[in-house]
Order: sequence, then C-alpha cells, then structure tokens
Amino acid sequence: MTQEHSFLRIHPKDNVLVALRDLEQGATIEFEGQSFDLTDRVAAKHKFAINAFKPEDSIFMYGVLVGKATKDIQKGGLISTENIHHASSEFHLGKRKLDWHQPDTSKFEGRTFMGYHRADGSVGTANYWVVIPLVFCENRNIQVMKEALVDKLGYKKAKSYESEVEQLMSLYQAGKSTQEILNADMLAGAEKSGNKRFFKNIDGIKFLTHDLGCGGTQQDSQALCGLLAGYITHPNVAGATVLSLGCQHAQGSILQAEIAKRDPSFSKPMVILEQQKMGTERKLLQEALKQTFAGLAEANQNERKPAPLSKLCIGLECGGSDGFSGISANPALGYASDILVSMGGSVILSEFPELCGVEQELSDRCVDEDTAKRFMDLMVTYNARAEQHGSGFYANPSFGNIKDGLITDAIKSAGAAKKGGTSPVTAVLDYPEKVSKSGLNLLCTPGSDVESTTAEVGSGANIVLFTTGLGTPTGNPVAPVIKLSTNTVIYNRMPDIIDINCGTIIEGTETIKQAGERILEYVIKVANGEEQPKSVQLEQDDFIPWKRGVSL
Repeated sequence: MTQEHSFLRIHPKDNVLVALRDLEQGATIEFEGQSFDLTDRVAAKHKFAINAFKPEDSIFMYGVLVGKATKDIQKGGLISTENIHHASSEFHLGKRKLDWHQPDTSKFEGRTFMGYHRADGSVGTANYWVVIPLVFCENRNIQVMKEALVDKLGYKKAKSYESEVEQLMSLYQAGKSTQEILNADMLAGAEKSGNKRFFKNIDGIKFLTHDLGCGGTQQDSQALCGLLAGYITHPNVAGATVLSLGCQHAQGSILQAEIAKRDPSFSKPMVILEQQKMGTERKLLQEALKQTFAGLAEANQNERKPAPLSKLCIGLECGGSDGFSGISANPALGYASDILVSMGGSVILSEFPELCGVEQELSDRCVDEDTAKRFMDLMVTYNARAEQHGSGFYANPSFGNIKDGLITDAIKSAGAAKKGGTSPVTAVLDYPEKVSKSGLNLLCTPGSDVESTTAEVGSGANIVLFTTGLGTPTGNPVAPVIKLSTNTVIYNRMPDIIDINCGTIIEGTETIKQAGERILEYVIKVANGEEQPKSVQLEQDDFIPWKRGVSL
C-alpha cells in the first residue's frame, strides 16, 4: 500500500488524519506540502494530529467538532481517550438546506422486485405469520406453540450441534481425560433442514417474546402495543396470533387502537386469545393452534408479484462500529439510500445518541421548520433524560468502539450519520411511530443495535441494511437484515454472519458509488426472495422492545 493510501483526511476542515493501515512510530508523513514524523504508533482506524494542540483546542473530523484536547498533543501524535474528550457544537433552528446532488439512478430505472402486496398498498419482501404475547406471562405458551408448529410445518432449519455433544459423550465414555476432551478435533455436525414447507407461500412463523406488558409504566405498555401493532401491520407480516393473560396493563383494546392508527382498514387475519377467560392452558393452546392454522391457510393464498422499488423501506443500522465505518460501509450505504430516495422509496435513520454532533446539519436538511424543531426537541429531551441518570450521549461509545478508533461519541456519530446519505429529511418520528412519507425519515431510538433494529422494523422497514466493523450477528424476526462489513479482515474472519464486504473502499479497489450500487443490487435480490442474508439463514430473530427509559 502506497503512502497516499496509508492515511485519509475525510473533510478539508479536519485537523486529524485517519490511519488506513498500521503506521509505526517515527514514520514520515508527507501531507499537503508538509512533512512530519509520527510521535506514536498509530493502529489502523485510529487518528493522528496534523498540527500541535493545546488543552481545549478543538478537534475536527468529518468537518464537525468531535472533541477537545485535554493536554498538549504534538504534530504526528496519536489522538486517544488519554488526550481528548467528547465535545460537539451547539445547534439551533437554521435555514433550510434542501438542495442536494441526486445520484444517477439510470441503472435502476424501471426495476421491480417480486413482493407480497397488502391491502393497505404496502409490499412485503417476505411473508411471515407472527405469534405475539401481550405480556411476558404468556412467553411459555408462546414457546409451547413454537415447539408444536415450527418443525411440523417445515420451518426448522437452524444448525444443530447435537452431533458435537454426542462426540463429547463418546470421548467421556471411552475414558478420555478432561484435557484430551478439550484438545479433541470436533467434526462439524450436519445442518438440520426442516421438512418441505407445508404452506409454500409462508416464509415462516415467528414468535416474538419479550419481558414487558405489565409491572412497568402505562407509557411502557402503550409503547409496547404500538410496537406490536407495527409488526402486525408490517408489510412482511401476513397475520398474527396474539396471546393475552387478561389482567395486564397492555390490553388487547390498546393493541387494536394502535393497529387502527396504522391501518384504519386493517383486514389481515388476526386472533387475540385471553387465557383468563378461556380457562385451562390446553383449551387456550388448542384454540390458538386452530386459529393459527386457519390463518396460515388464508395467508398462503398470497403470492409474490412485481412491485416498483419505491415500495422498499430500508432501515439503516450499525453495530460493532469501528474507525472505518464512517469512511467505507456507512457512506456506501448512504449512496444506496440516496438512490432509493430518488426513486420514491423510504429509508429510516435512527439511533439518536449516535447523531450527537451532527444535529445542525440534519435539522437544516429537514423539509420544514416544524420537522426541524421536532428533531431538535427529541435530541435535547433524550440527552437531558440520560444525563439525569449520569450518562449523556457522551457515554455511548462501547469498549469495542473505542478500541477500534471511535473514541468520542461525536466521532462515532459523524460517521454513523453517513448512512442517511445527503437527501432532505422528510419526517421525524418518535418511537414507535410508523413511516408514512417517502424519503429520509429520522426515528428516535437508542443506539443499542437490537433495540434500534426492532424499532425500525416496527416503523415499517421491510429490509434492514446493517454495517459492522467488529462483527455482530444481529437479525430480526420478520425483516431480512443484511450485514455489511467496513473492512475486509472482519469479512474474512466472520463469513457466516456478513453478506457484503465494503473493505474494498479502504483498499482503493472500489468507489463509494460502486459499492452503493452493488449494495442496492443485493437488496433487490433479497427483496425478490432470491437471496437469504446470513441473519435469515441463522434464524437470528432478535426482538427487544425499547422500555422507554434511558438506553443509549
């Protein structure tokens, strides 16, 4: 790798450079007519100073304030948690900045995907039945239904490790020592595939357990019912079985009201069964199985038909982010987002703690002042609530983030926001509101990737694009989650969970535009049902509702 591909200045305003590979202490850096030596070893993904800093001097990346020096830093010095702290600029209601350079969409004009058309006009990229408890008391009954239905109807496909356990048992029975067992080479077990699907047009039955519905605040129950209503009315969902105990806060009437908000003419097959009214567990479950089977038979009549790409609603997510996230996978995803928005589709950018420091840019991009005010109010309120509990947005970066170069929340945020591309913000939503406008939607959620992904899908995302630098297996029960690596190392190390490599951008073999177009091509294949992302293959059905307290 030549020196010009050894480091990167992301924005002309930046006063730090990003190492694209490991750089040794004493290495000479030639940059814009100046020459200086690195005073420290700088690992790939980390940053070093272009000029010397004094305490409280401002650090800029992506053209925005991301931190301030806490001590003297020499030119060529490593930027770390030891010498800078989080800082971000204040924001205010500014002028609208709605001009943007729309990408070339000629490669995608007239393209369609084969989806499941719903009565409300939405189109699903999959066709699932969901079984949902209104309260955690019903989780066991949900599990019993899962055991009864999944294998018999041909949906069991997770890899089994039973053969590995049998090998260990055989070694033990043969008198092998503990050390010999630990050193044994394990033969991979065969992947269990279910029987042939009984209902050919149903992609699966998904069981969404949770620990909410009672014992919390009324706001928690209302939000839970809103989220569950989002899943029931979701374009990838054919119908639902809902189990209620009866006495909990989260009542069936609240759920039905939330469904009506999202789809006033709701007509999907759905049944709500209340255990305390029905009596015995057997009576409840037998009725639930009959109603579910009947609903599946009805939903199986729906088949894939062509739909324009404007019917796609993409969730934009990241998790296990690293110092390359903001310069490879995230901007490539942003380019794909801009293409889709240009064609009338919708994208959702969430994780509000990871928008800290870019509030001014995003609020200025809002289509009107009311939308901008709502975004700023949600950001201020959320951060204030977090600080009351001793952890403002500054506490968002995880150990893994910091270790791999995201040393302040503003650095993390400035890179994370690139997933949203450059288009105007058409709507700002509070959790768990539903997307109703095409274009770029901002959704208030935590930065926690599972809670955020859960929320994006509840708001209508029929596919989620998820970037990762460190590797994370996060998935969702009803929406395909496509994983994009920020670097080739993690793509090669964890090929069982990652679908697309964007490390090509770091290596200089592909442009952001080329990667963005490649991403969208894969999205179309997934939307068609031609490709199954690794998260779907692994049945990575993560579902965590946001309990509306403080979660970063």
